[in-house]
Amino acid sequence: MSVDPAAQVHPSAVIEQGATIKAGARVGPFSLIGADVVLDEGVEVKSHAVVTGITKVGAQTVIFPGAVIGEIPQDLKFKGEATRLIVGKRNRIREGVTMNTGTEGGGGETRVGDDCLFMTGSHVAHDAIVGDRVIVANQGAIAGHCVIGDDVIIGGLSGVHQWVRIGKGAIIGAVTMVTNDVIPYGLVQGPRGSLDGLNLVGLKRRGVDRAEISALRAAFQALASGEGAFLERARALKETEDSAYVNEILEFILGSSDRSFLTPEH
Repeated sequence: MSVDPAAQVHPSAVIEQGATIKAGARVGPFSLIGADVVLDEGVEVKSHAVVTGITKVGAQTVIFPGAVIGEIPQDLKFKGEATRLIVGKRNRIREGVTMNTGTEGGGGETRVGDDCLFMTGSHVAHDAIVGDRVIVANQGAIAGHCVIGDDVIIGGLSGVHQWVRIGKGAIIGAVTMVTNDVIPYGLVQGPRGSLDGLNLVGLKRRGVDRAEISALRAAFQALASGEGAFLERARALKETEDSAYVNEILEFILGSSDRSFLTPEH
């Protein structure tokens, strides 16, 4: 066990032999820190939280009461192999959040980026890869093997099906089930999620140039109603498009995927 002298650990907390707690970290009352856990500088684990498994938590992340971080996957194929969870910096992991380690079949690692907010009761499953500045609202769930891009927002009570990719800057409405890939900057809503447009509010908030937004709108319309199948429209756009934002969408569509796409409504 390695507890930096500048760390603060409540006397009632359980710190298992082998854990590493770095300078400025704080562990609250009745929390458990497992033997293979690393808490980087300034991490705060509030009361009654569990951080276990082969788990590294990045600097300044705060874990709230009742969260369980680094437990084994909810996967019947898991047989106890050594897999890990890597959580980035400055995340806010609220009450009752669960994050699982990876599986051997999925690459062995679950990863969460920096500056994310996971609201009460949300879940990150095995082998998921979550980007930076992602927000998952209350009771939202990310299933195994999903890839969630930077700046994505997932609404409350929404679920993302296993193996789904959600592109950068997309927004998923509340109470939505996402069963197919979502293009970058897409807007998805409805009980069985449909691609209803672009996340224009998010683009404007990030200061995206008006010309780029116009290019995105034109590209979305071309993908929705052009000639040929969806992938054929994307390939045709790729040959002529010079907008960086539009090309980000096209590269996402033309990249490798284990699922089909949510496509624009005509």
